[in-house]
Amino acid sequence: MKTQGDGGCEANMTSLRVSTESARKAGRKRGKAERGRVPRSALAVRSSLDRPDPVGLLESQARTRVPDLVPIRYGRMAQSAFAFFRGAALVMADDLARSPSTGLRVQLCGDAHMSNFGVYATPERKLTFDVNDFDETYPGPFEWDVKRLAASLVVGALDRDFGVETGAAFAREAAGAYRQTMIDAAGQGNLDVWYAHIDVEADLREIGVPLDGVLRKRIDTAVRKARGRSSEQILGKLTVVENGTHRIVSMPPLIVPVEELFHGERLAIGRGLLEERMREYAQTLSWDRRVLFDRFTLTQFARKVVGVGSVGTRCWIALLQGADSMDPLFLQIKEAQPSVLAVYSGGPAIVHQGERVVNGQRLMQGASDIFLGWVRGPAPDGVVRDFYVRQLRDGKWSVDIATMPERGLQLYARVCGRTLAQAHARAGDRFAVAGYLGNGTAFDDAIVDFAVDYADRSATDHAALCAAIDSGRVHATMDL
Repeated sequence: MKTQGDGGCEANMTSLRVSTESARKAGRKRGKAERGRVPRSALAVRSSLDRPDPVGLLESQARTRVPDLVPIRYGRMAQSAFAFFRGAALVMADDLARSPSTGLRVQLCGDAHMSNFGVYATPERKLTFDVNDFDETYPGPFEWDVKRLAASLVVGALDRDFGVETGAAFAREAAGAYRQTMIDAAGQGNLDVWYAHIDVEADLREIGVPLDGVLRKRIDTAVRKARGRSSEQILGKLTVVENGTHRIVSMPPLIVPVEELFHGERLAIGRGLLEERMREYAQTLSWDRRVLFDRFTLTQFARKVVGVGSVGTRCWIALLQGADSMDPLFLQIKEAQPSVLAVYSGGPAIVHQGERVVNGQRLMQGASDIFLGWVRGPAPDGVVRDFYVRQLRDGKWSVDIATMPERGLQLYARVCGRTLAQAHARAGDRFAVAGYLGNGTAFDDAIVDFAVDYADRSATDHAALCAAIDSGRVHATMDL
C-alpha cells in the first residue's frame, strides 16, 4: 500500500522525466529551426576581404606583453604556416566574427587547433585524451571551435606536403566525428555525457580504424612518453644540483631564474610577491588538495617562455619540494589575459581571467589537474595581474605533426573531432546542436569547404608576417 509520501515522490519523478524529455525535444526543435536562419551550407562562407591587417592584430597583442619576448613570438610564428596558425587565434577570431554563425552557444576552447589536443594523466593516474589548452576559453557559437580544428588540419597537411585533398579528408574526418558524437550524446543522459572521456590505453587504439603495426607501435610509444612526463622527469631536465639542492637551470631568454631577473631589494620584493600569490592561489583549491599542497615547500621561481601564441605573456614556473629532494612538484603560473573571443562573441563580462580559464577547463575536460587554480595580485613587476596555476607536466603529450604518418593524422583528426564534441556536449545544449547538425553530411561539407578556403587565407597572412619581418616593421628572433 502506497503512502501519500510515496505518491508524491512518484509524481515528482514523472515530472522530472517529462521535463527531461521536453528539454530534449525543445532543444532539437530549436536546433532545426536555426537551420532556417543560418543554413548549414552558410558555414562554408568565410569573412569578406574587408578585414583588419593580420599583422596589426598581432601587434595589438604585443602591447600587453613582455617587450623583450615579443620577437620570440614573431620568430616562432614565422617558422611555418602551421606555426603561424597556432599563434593567430586573434586573427581567426576576428574572421569568424565576420562570418555567418549560429546562435547555438557552448563553452568554447577558443583555440581548438590540433596541437591543443593531447594526452594527460587524470587524478586517478589513467591517461586520457582531451583538449588541453584553455587560455582562450569563452562562450560562443559551437562551430567556431570546429572550424578552427578543421582549418588546422588542412594547414598541417599542407605543411607536410600531403596536399589539399588529404587536408580536406582530415577535416572531413574531424567534422564527421564531431557530428556523430554530438548526435550520440543527444541520446544519452546527463551523467553519461558528463563522464564521457577517451581512455588512451583502453579506447584510443580502437576508435573507428583498425591499426596496423606501425601506428600501434607509435601509439604505444606515445603512451610510454606520456607516462614518463612528470615532475620527477622534469627534475632531471630543468634543474641542476648545487650544494645538494636542486636549482632551476638558466637558459635565457627561455628559462630565467628569478635571481637573474632581479637583484638586491627588487629580488626580495619580486620573490616575496610570487610567494604571496602562491599562498593566495592555494585558497582556490579544494580543502583536501590544499592539505596536499601544504606538504610541499617552495624552493625557487623562474620565468619561462611557453608555446607560440602565448609567448610574451608572463609565465612563471615554481619548484616545490615534498618529502625529500627527489619528491618534486613543478607548477606553472601563467598570466591570463582576456580571451581573444571576448570582444567578438557577445559573451559575459569576466571579472577574473584566471578563474575564467580554470572554470572553462573544468567544464570542458573529462578530468582536470588536481592543482588547477587561479590568483590575482601584484606580479614581480608590481602590476596587478590575473594568473592561473597548473602542474607544468603531468603525463601531458601532444602529437608531433612533423613526424606523424598520413594515416595516423587521419585517425588523430577523428579522435580530435570526437573529443571536441564530448567537451561541447558537457558545456552546452547538446540537443540543439545535434538538431542543427542532422544526420546527413551538409555540416561536414560546409566545414571542409571553409577549412580549405581558410588554409589559403592563413598562408597569405603568414606571408604578410614574414614580409613585415623582412621589412623591419616587426622584429623577430628566429632561432628560439
